[in-house]
Amino acid sequence: MTQLTSSALAALPLAITMGDSCGIGPEIIVKAFVQDALATQGAFVVGDLGVMRRAAQLLRGGLACTIVEIKRPSEALGLPAHCLPVLQVLPVMAELAWGHISASAGQAAGDCIFWATRAALRGQVCAVVTAPLHKEALSAAGDPYDRYPGHTELLQAESAVFLQKNIQDVPVRMMLANDELRTVLVSIHMSLRRAIEAVTFDNVLQTIGITHEALTATLGRAPRIAVAGLNPHAGEGGLFGTEEIDIIAPAVQRAKAMGMAVSGPIAPDTVFMRARKPVGQPAGEQGEFDVVVAMYHDQGLIPVKYMGVEQGVNVTLGLPLVRTSPDHGTAFDIAGQGVADAASMLAAIRMARALIAHRS
Repeated sequence: MTQLTSSALAALPLAITMGDSCGIGPEIIVKAFVQDALATQGAFVVGDLGVMRRAAQLLRGGLACTIVEIKRPSEALGLPAHCLPVLQVLPVMAELAWGHISASAGQAAGDCIFWATRAALRGQVCAVVTAPLHKEALSAAGDPYDRYPGHTELLQAESAVFLQKNIQDVPVRMMLANDELRTVLVSIHMSLRRAIEAVTFDNVLQTIGITHEALTATLGRAPRIAVAGLNPHAGEGGLFGTEEIDIIAPAVQRAKAMGMAVSGPIAPDTVFMRARKPVGQPAGEQGEFDVVVAMYHDQGLIPVKYMGVEQGVNVTLGLPLVRTSPDHGTAFDIAGQGVADAASMLAAIRMARALIAHRS
């Protein structure tokens, strides 16, 4: 990736991918531009002009947003407030029904991600914020889209190609964060059986290391990392499983020897409560830990999402670019009704800008 300082990155436009055009992605993007002109200043949508204009028609209550087409990313800089620029990177899309799985929508969403990721790697945009895609629609689009279970794997693969590395040499992790809790996952999109098999010494240690490096840059200090156990009560001394004794504890000890502030394994039914910083807590006060390393997808994401998806942000750690996204999916059940909440999209945009400020 072109090496740019944080100030040089901040001067570049920010790319927001359109997401699945049959879901709520286009709507929450429009609402984000209407609701917070400061956060969206200098941002543009990678997608289809017609889709975004159709989404703008869903706005209610006197909200207004002007959709304009741009020919290059730099044109997004300096546009007036509540003006939403769209870079048409796709053939003009036919109008698709809201809330339905469509291979053409999946392909379009994938093409937007490909374009934005490559632009970020070339140093043409400062960050990528991705609106939700539908994994079945992406898969239905066929090759090459069906190679990727989701955003994270596609971003990893594109980064590996750009860096001329094997994909295993560009390890990435998913972090979900809100104002109360951060959690990073050892494994992401795979079956529970495979996820348990992925709990290896190397994977746990690598996850701790990626978490330490990423949050050290963000916090300006070494993060206090809690590592969750895999089994109930973290194995209860081997009574309920030995992964904690054989795998997780040795990885934690190795991380400590490398100078990281890490604790665990800790019972997964209590570790998130210990790490949580409740809303309304006095400024400067924190939870016992800055982040929890969880062993698999649902173990880590359920606690964060239970607190409310409205402020949750998905951050991909380990990439040579900044990527964030809202903490929810395409919400086909409410797509096209004009009722989708843009809070998580706005949180993702703000998080991307904050991460840019800490890039070296």
